Amino acid sequence: MGDFDGFFDERNSVKNISSNDLEQLKNYLSVIDAFSRVSYKSIYVIDYQTQSFEYVSDNPLFLCGLSAQEVKALGYAFYFRNVKKQDLELLMKINDVGFSFYEKIPLVERKLYTISYDFHLINERNRPVLINHKLTPIFLNEKGQIWKAMCIVSLSSNQTEGNIIISKQGSEDFWKFNLDTNIWEKEQKVKLSEREFNILELSARGFTINEISEKLFVTPDTVKFHRRKIFDKLNVQNISEALAYAKINKLV
Repeated sequence: MGDFDGFFDERNSVKNISSNDLEQLKNYLSVIDAFSRVSYKSIYVIDYQTQSFEYVSDNPLFLCGLSAQEVKALGYAFYFRNVKKQDLELLMKINDVGFSFYEKIPLVERKLYTISYDFHLINERNRPVLINHKLTPIFLNEKGQIWKAMCIVSLSSNQTEGNIIISKQGSEDFWKFNLDTNIWEKEQKVKLSEREFNILELSARGFTINEISEKLFVTPDTVKFHRRKIFDKLNVQNISEALAYAKINKLV
């Protein structure tokens, strides 16, 4: 089995939990379990003190043919069992640069940040599936280290692994890590016009171009024009990719 140490950075080595820290718990897992029942995404919780998975939902994408209890019991061994070797190296890199970024954030703001990235899981048919993985803190200890984190897994809308992004709740900015230069680059989130939003929303509901034009009282050519603008803004090739991107990035 692989070496788990690469997943646990010394900068976030949670050794002591105070009574104040423990007060945060109060049946929080029942809330996460309820959330998993109404979401198509896979959800799991990492405990950085015990270096284990504390909770794993039974949504199948992340499980790779195993049961939720089996994945929970495996913990980080699951990654070494079901992640491509080169992507494991990528995950170690993400762990390093992610905590380097995180330790520079003021303690009072640390819960506002989420890191997102893509990597391949090997599913039960021994086929690689590119997934998007988001991680955000649930609880911090008194030193501001991440004690427990929630992870959300969905199908990626990208073509390749990587795509490492840190975002802050309520901010129009995000930071994208450049794997070639090893630098975090600050960018602004995509903004859709009202017309673009309406077209995406109606497309998500399954309406055709002609049907959308009737509902918005515009010509089909106008709908096509705005769809092309959406594709350019989101850097995608078709409406399916646009909808996947919009859902993952909370644009619709």
